[in-house]
Amino acid sequence: MALNGIGIEELPQTTVVNANDVIVVEDLWRTYDMGSEQQVQALRGVSLRIRHNEYVAIMGPSGSGKSTLMNLIGCLDTPSKGRYWLNGQLVSDLDDDQLARIRNKEIGFVFQTFNLLARATSLHNVELPLIYNGTPAAERLTRARKTLADVGLESRMMHKPNELSGGQRQRVAVARALVNNPSIILADEPTGNLDSKTGLEIMALFDQLHARGNTIVLVTHEADIAQFAHRVVHIRDGQIFSDEPSSRAR
Repeated sequence: MALNGIGIEELPQTTVVNANDVIVVEDLWRTYDMGSEQQVQALRGVSLRIRHNEYVAIMGPSGSGKSTLMNLIGCLDTPSKGRYWLNGQLVSDLDDDQLARIRNKEIGFVFQTFNLLARATSLHNVELPLIYNGTPAAERLTRARKTLADVGLESRMMHKPNELSGGQRQRVAVARALVNNPSIILADEPTGNLDSKTGLEIMALFDQLHARGNTIVLVTHEADIAQFAHRVVHIRDGQIFSDEPSSRAR
């Protein structure tokens, strides 16, 4: 079944992954063993396709499975059953070291809690993904400076997180997510620790990134934040409940 031509799809036995597909997940299940022969089914057969330069919000209440799906899409976890292709590569069967390399190359993470190193400058925080992948020092500095300038922090490069506002810290986190030119920006509740005015500024920044061609997957429980995306996927009890264009895309 498809809704409005997108979204919930019954993928064929041999899944076709097109050149424009960034994310294709087929019949994903994630089961957690809780001991005493008790199991929790966090995901129950999710199939989803996200194309290049889509802006998708994944919504659901606490315990719905949206965080589990985020962890699988972000290559932070592996499914109990099912398959996941990222940029045409089947990643659902990779080991931890291979997943780490894919994460660093293909995915830029933006978290609710910023996850910045407290004693490091903005510039060094943004450099970190480049350090991990072995980029030479001179190139690291050039790319980190440019990316910070792209998010409006030219004058805050040498400031540490405690010298920045919440919105500026989130901009540093966005710059760090962008510095490797990833296939996907995966944002987990990116406005959750911000006041409403600053949250709107960050969402305006995501609009700019989408306009530049970035693929954005936004995980949120807030309906007003989800409406910044162009497509909203609702998850309930580990399954996709609906998958529709947002109000701004209609």
